[in-house]
Amino acid sequence: MIIVYNIQDKEEENMENNFNAPAEVFELNMKAGEGKVKLSLLKCILLGIMAGAFIAFGGATSSAAVHNIANQGLAKTLAGCIFPVGLMMIVFVGGELFTGDCLMIAGVADKRFSAGAMIKTLVVVWLSNLAGALIISALVYFSGLLDYSNGALGAYTIKVAYGKVNLAPFRAVCSGILCNILICIAVLMATAAKDIAGKVWAIFFPILAFVIGGWEHCVANMFYIPAGIFASCNADYVAKAEELYGISAESIAASVNIGGFIHNQIPVTIGNILGGMVFVALPLYAIHKSKACNK
Repeated sequence: MIIVYNIQDKEEENMENNFNAPAEVFELNMKAGEGKVKLSLLKCILLGIMAGAFIAFGGATSSAAVHNIANQGLAKTLAGCIFPVGLMMIVFVGGELFTGDCLMIAGVADKRFSAGAMIKTLVVVWLSNLAGALIISALVYFSGLLDYSNGALGAYTIKVAYGKVNLAPFRAVCSGILCNILICIAVLMATAAKDIAGKVWAIFFPILAFVIGGWEHCVANMFYIPAGIFASCNADYVAKAEELYGISAESIAASVNIGGFIHNQIPVTIGNILGGMVFVALPLYAIHKSKACNK
């Protein structure tokens, strides 16, 4: 019996060494929020640009991998296996991602920093994410990547953007909620893991689920829609989009533009905020606040 208890104690000790418990994860996340609001403006901007660029890399490479796959389930599964690299780079190298930063509302609820400080950080991060994503969108276009498969990747890029800008606002909000539930859970799960391998797998599966679900992520769309706008400036890609997907040049010109980008971003961003704050951060705060506040 003594040996059994010793083994059990050792197993519990190993478990504690391998990952943080849920209450510890939430406390670490609130402490991270305290650090975010203290960042200098320059650091916050640079970290936001990096995060926007990293997410854009995930979008660009996953699109390149799946653009010629007709089976939607297979295409989304493959894209879901590639897209998580964006969040992995943010977690391992550094970056401030708007969607993950929505978890900061817990720090406001716990009176660790003000709502004004959170909003300021979120606005700076959102704009910086946009800047980073736009840079990669332009570089991808001018690199010639969209020429893949005789311009089929360019046509696919237009199709993806076209679908997003024509999404009904209510659906976009709901899709944004579903997306950021999984993004924020991925961020928290990565905090739970203490080693690189654990963090990789913790990020991988929720992001895989988000991509397979096809839900809307405002920062990812900061790449997808501008990339589609760039692609729509190329007559060959537009003609290919009409050939492959039946989207007329007139329809593309009418919707794949800055107005279409704004039409998508407003409801998706609202949905992402609701998903991260209302569906993840505040419920978890209600669950763990007594433990967190007593630390």
